Amino acid sequence: MAYIPGVDRTQAVLLPELLDDYVRADNPVRFLDAFVAQLDLGALGFQRAVPAETGRPGYAPGDLLRLYLYGYLHRIRSSRRLEQATHRNVELLWLRRRLAPDCKTIADFRRDHPQALKGVGREFILLCKQLDLFGGELLAIDGSKFRAVNARDRSYTPARLATLQRDIDRTITRYLRELERQDEAEAGTEGPSADALREKIAALQRRRAPYAALQQELATTGATALSLTDPDSRPMLSGGRIEVCYNVQTAVDAKHKLIAAETVTNAAGDRDQLSPLATAAQEVLGGATPVVVADRGYYHGAEIKTCLEAGLTPLVPRPITSANEARGLFTKDDFVYEPAQDVYRCPAGEMLTYRTTTVELGRTIKNYRTRACTGCALRSRCTSNKEGRKLTRWVDEHLLEEMAAHLRRAPELFRQRKALSEHPYGTMKRGMDQGYFLLKGLQRVRGEFSLTVLAYNLKRVLNLLGTPRLLDALA
Repeated sequence: MAYIPGVDRTQAVLLPELLDDYVRADNPVRFLDAFVAQLDLGALGFQRAVPAETGRPGYAPGDLLRLYLYGYLHRIRSSRRLEQATHRNVELLWLRRRLAPDCKTIADFRRDHPQALKGVGREFILLCKQLDLFGGELLAIDGSKFRAVNARDRSYTPARLATLQRDIDRTITRYLRELERQDEAEAGTEGPSADALREKIAALQRRRAPYAALQQELATTGATALSLTDPDSRPMLSGGRIEVCYNVQTAVDAKHKLIAAETVTNAAGDRDQLSPLATAAQEVLGGATPVVVADRGYYHGAEIKTCLEAGLTPLVPRPITSANEARGLFTKDDFVYEPAQDVYRCPAGEMLTYRTTTVELGRTIKNYRTRACTGCALRSRCTSNKEGRKLTRWVDEHLLEEMAAHLRRAPELFRQRKALSEHPYGTMKRGMDQGYFLLKGLQRVRGEFSLTVLAYNLKRVLNLLGTPRLLDALA
């Protein structure tokens, strides 16, 4: 049996006379074209939104924006690959009207418009809100590490610099001892010559000098790390190893897993990210008051209080940080607070009463003690402090206790967190191959991530509604 034959390469083919005939009515590129056409690019901050009256004509920002939206939707982010696609991709030939800018023009457009690109993402979110695609009842907040344009060997911490200098000093010391040994021994003995050793010592000293300068710079600025290629990036734990990254943050709405708000930070931890992201999502959703779930890395009293004041309902589990639990001693959870008397009742039934108030890291803390520890039979299981057990309480700790009680009453809400917040990151990193950045600098990286989030939301909405309905919404 023969194989399926192809078409003879020399056969004449009557192609359609119009490029428009190659693009079906339900092709997503038609929505991209219409979406960009209705944007006020000047108000969003794009340069040259109005062409200059003199000089050589340039490319319209809308055309370059269309190119990037198409590229991010189809795993093409490199400016060189985008340039190649403009010559051979039929959809791009239609979308760009056969315009083919060079890679430098394409790259400069993304680099120069970080804030404007964030504005485009916000415009699409507002369109989704108009189409009732956001529920506004449950938000899941989470972060993920995206690799920066900075190799690990080009990022330094004070500890690493100290180790590098110590290793060099040990090697220099060994070479100096070898020089002394050669001076005492007869000429012609085995081993490197004295001149070779001196050259090695000089090379090591030249290599050590930049490390000392970097350590001095860290000491002067008080920074915890210094990255040479991308100064804003930081070493962070990612996938069980240290990588030079940025910490991206998203707030995902539960209705269709659309991202309502996003940001990028170079802080490795998540403790200070809860309220800024939650309130940003609340603003986009038109003042909704959703339940906000996040993992224990976001547990921070001040952040939770800010969310509550904004009308949000945060649900964040408390991390276990007590050293007493590891030592087998009673923890604060074993003491019962009685608000009417403002005292703590210990496991032995004694009362720890209020003594003083202090301010620690901007928080007002109340201190509680008891004199009954001296002869207590449970002292060995409670404390090794000579003055007895001491407890502290934040003045707004009742807010955290109420949140913990809510978590116990509605565990099913928190169980949705993982499926909601981690699904977009899996899509971005695996399905879209966008788990790393191409730009350098925090502001530019934020603009680049806005493009990634916009492409993710576009994919979701195109699958949910289809191109014709989206076009109707724009009309």
